[in-house]
Amino acid sequence: MARFTTSDGLALHYEDEGDAGGTAVLCLAGLTRNSRDFDFLAPHLRDCRLIRMDYRGRGLSDRDTDCMNYNIVREAQDVLELLDHLGLGRVVVIGTSRGGLIAMALSLSHADRLAGVVLNDIGPEVSAEGITRIMEYVGKTPDLADLDAAAERLKAVHARDFPGVPLTRWRAQAEAMFAERPEGGLALRYDPDLRRALVGQAGAGEGPDLWTLFDHLKDTPLAVIRGANSDLLSRETLEKMVARHPGVIAQTVPDRGHVPFLDEDESLRAIRAVLEHAR
Repeated sequence: MARFTTSDGLALHYEDEGDAGGTAVLCLAGLTRNSRDFDFLAPHLRDCRLIRMDYRGRGLSDRDTDCMNYNIVREAQDVLELLDHLGLGRVVVIGTSRGGLIAMALSLSHADRLAGVVLNDIGPEVSAEGITRIMEYVGKTPDLADLDAAAERLKAVHARDFPGVPLTRWRAQAEAMFAERPEGGLALRYDPDLRRALVGQAGAGEGPDLWTLFDHLKDTPLAVIRGANSDLLSRETLEKMVARHPGVIAQTVPDRGHVPFLDEDESLRAIRAVLEHAR
């Protein structure tokens, strides 16, 4: 189990696998997710050096005693410290949702560390509908008996946006998101105080203009993947992103909501295109 210590003293978990001589690819997960977010993608990138990181308070990383440090600026700093720990100057970043926002934040002052970026179902505008849905579950432990029940719940909840996805896939997803308690029931694989951080940060006022951050990716090989049924990244926002960044590779994945699993043909085409152009 690989860990490194951040400048403020937390031990964060990361994984480093694949071809050590291949293109370095850093995978950054969604808001409440962890390194397991990329289990479905990993077999397709065995020719790359695949690095995954659990943000502070998520997965196997330490929880922060100050939940307000669960913010994009601090998490971007943690990313830079991991790259320095590994001696990596530049990487291709695959950012799912929150991870994509972190990639955009890095572009503002550390674009030189980005050899390429893939944004998975995230952009400079996030729909109110998607935010409402996220706040309905963040920090709340589902009242379910075990992972099998969680898989059934995930399949039912996502039936409209992810039609045809088998229960086995949702079972793997459930295991990535929850842990079974010895006494029964489930535990979150992240600090539930993440909810307090989101509420507190929202109450503090507006953050940086995400379009400005996106514009700083104009010289970076870039792909955007959108789930056709996404409630977070709209078709209109994707069209605006393409107009603003004419070189962007845009792929829409059918029968996927927020977020694609990244092993779909459309997702893999977008990722491979960025890898071919990474510099």
